[in-house]
Amino acid sequence: MNDASRPRERSALTGFAVNKLDRREDLRNNPDAVNALRHRSDTRIAVVAGETPILKKLDGEALSIWFSHGETQSLGDGLEEAFLGLAPDGAPRFGRLLDRAQADVLRARPELVVSDLRSVALKRLVPEDEVGPLGQAKALLDWHARHRFCAQCGGPTQLGASGWKRECSACGAQHFPRTDPVVIMLVTRGETCLLARQARFAPGMFSCIAGFVEPGETFEDAVRRESWEEAGLRVGTVRYIASQPWPFPSSLMIGCIAEALNDEIVLDMTELEAGRWFTRDEALAMLDGTHPEGFTSPQHLAIANTLLRAWAVEGERA
Repeated sequence: MNDASRPRERSALTGFAVNKLDRREDLRNNPDAVNALRHRSDTRIAVVAGETPILKKLDGEALSIWFSHGETQSLGDGLEEAFLGLAPDGAPRFGRLLDRAQADVLRARPELVVSDLRSVALKRLVPEDEVGPLGQAKALLDWHARHRFCAQCGGPTQLGASGWKRECSACGAQHFPRTDPVVIMLVTRGETCLLARQARFAPGMFSCIAGFVEPGETFEDAVRRESWEEAGLRVGTVRYIASQPWPFPSSLMIGCIAEALNDEIVLDMTELEAGRWFTRDEALAMLDGTHPEGFTSPQHLAIANTLLRAWAVEGERA
């Protein structure tokens, strides 16, 4: 839950980070209370078919992620449903999972828009305060879709705690939603920073390097290891800048600025296709879309944009 009384943190500038729902963990194990919330007239439900959000057209060109209970009945049978929390006005919010094949069926409905989650956020198809809850719903429901069987015995699992765990009907094991930590770092050397690109990136776009945190590893050491593995750079000081929930499928991006101890870049060409040191002026031009070679930075959605802006515009250092 975001506290509006606090100064806005850098993390809140990233995509999917603004989420004003009060998650009300205290209600999750009270099925009677949650069932009563589900049937209130002001209850609204975010709907995802597989990994694809279903949006509702409002007046004009406006779109929303929220459907009434009655509206969801016409979208298809729900596979799972989870309690997301309460809106600032106290209205209940839920997420419902449909079969992924239903996305193609619903594309033909003129009152609906079916779009991938990344496009919803990048194109600002819905209000900012709906993007975070949609990311929450997608990540949670996607976890349910991937964990229908017990990792301990292989038995079928059933939804529990109003969508916040699964229980094995055979051995009784409990399974909880997972979030995978990923470090993403802007490695700097004096007045330059390392930016690199993968083959799948849009033409001309360069970004920060990143990688999953491994078992038994601190965030700082993960930054140091990934910098060495992907770019051949030894890193000294590491400074945390911001974080971002990243529901693809369920990561938490931990954004840092790191100080390189050597100049020579040796790229891991199995991970990256290009990378080099960029000056601060180049970074500013990339953020503004005016780089003379046409190079660009990631868009506003990505925490890499936040890290680059913190260093190039705001003067943050490791």
